[in-house]
Amino acid sequence: MHSPFKRFTKTRAWIAGIVAASLVLLGWLTIPMISQAASPQTKTFEQAWKTVNDSFFDPKFNGVDWQALREKYSPQAAQAQSTDDLAVVVNVMLSELKTSHTRFYTPNETAYYQLLGIFQPRSRELKNLPKEIFPKNKLEYNGIGIFTKAIANKTFISGVLEGSPAAQAGLQLGDELLSADGRPFHPVRSFAGKVGQKVVLQVQRSATSAPQDIAVTPKLLDPLTLFLDVQRASTRIVQQEGKKIGYVHLWSYAGDQYQEQLEEDLIYGKLREADGLVLDLRDGWGGAPLTALNIYTARGPSLTSIPRSGDRNLIKAQWNKPVVMIVNEGSRSAKEILAYGFQQYKIGTVIGSKTPGAVVAGRAFLMQDGNLLYVAVADVYLDGNQRLEGKGVTPDIEVPMTIEYAQGKDPQKEKAIATLVQQLKR
Repeated sequence: MHSPFKRFTKTRAWIAGIVAASLVLLGWLTIPMISQAASPQTKTFEQAWKTVNDSFFDPKFNGVDWQALREKYSPQAAQAQSTDDLAVVVNVMLSELKTSHTRFYTPNETAYYQLLGIFQPRSRELKNLPKEIFPKNKLEYNGIGIFTKAIANKTFISGVLEGSPAAQAGLQLGDELLSADGRPFHPVRSFAGKVGQKVVLQVQRSATSAPQDIAVTPKLLDPLTLFLDVQRASTRIVQQEGKKIGYVHLWSYAGDQYQEQLEEDLIYGKLREADGLVLDLRDGWGGAPLTALNIYTARGPSLTSIPRSGDRNLIKAQWNKPVVMIVNEGSRSAKEILAYGFQQYKIGTVIGSKTPGAVVAGRAFLMQDGNLLYVAVADVYLDGNQRLEGKGVTPDIEVPMTIEYAQGKDPQKEKAIATLVQQLKR
């Protein structure tokens, strides 16, 4: 016969085994499980939720219960009838984190392609593009080179890329886009399959004027080279009150090539003979290197070369002439860091409107259905303890800007040029 002690020991071991198995089962229940029969929208939702769960920089998720948000929004995702419907659900969930660089993008947005253009060169995971979206495995999309903004359920042009089909067609900042070839305007669908063909846009230039038709010819845009080409097209010297005002618009700063091109133009190229510089960092994308301000602050010798002809060629590796920066609510991420540095080190005057306070580090993840998830993966502080996320940079001179029916007028750019001219006169 077994002693009472042995029976007690076996009973305790049996109970412990049951408890352990229960804990394992409970653990499995807390891990997102995706049924093979789940809808594509549900699978993408779960993948997006898990990616944020694993990669978001704050383990406390900025004070929200991330598990509870999954339970809250999962039923809505399951009911989504399209990718666009799913994007709405996911982005509402992501917005509860109250953090920039955290958004879900679909191929129905130009930002989807532009973000891929930024991250593909630095990510092995993005080398193989979704075949159903990019059958040639080449990153490109049909477009005309504009940024748009929805205001009061209307679509307005918030930016026209220099040298683009939109610029060539005469489209302007502030134009309301009513239709494309007789159908409601869409930034991607309106130009699908129409490269090299004229698309008639119905545009309204003022609240009271009659709509007008403007024909534009879309082309294949390569996000890997698009913004560098646009930067070059924007670079020019403007004559103003006897002064040569250099101007350049950096729509994107996400790569060394943009700074290299700027320095090339300042030292050797188009902007070399300018008396001062207007550096336009409005809208587009950030990503600027910390060394971007060195050309305005560094000290070093000049170089004079004298060939056989006797002509003297002076080269300075620094820009020691006046410079003014323009920013707005679309000057995100590292562009805000540059604006902060401009003020801290008294490089020049910052003009425009307050930046959005979107200063964390993001990373792009491709979902199983080809959609793109942008996630904040690192927090960012300047000078040890200065955090711009949620705070932004207030310009030295604030100039309000109304996009609706602006008719191409740009008071922020005009103020920057006028300010620079006054500085040069002094």
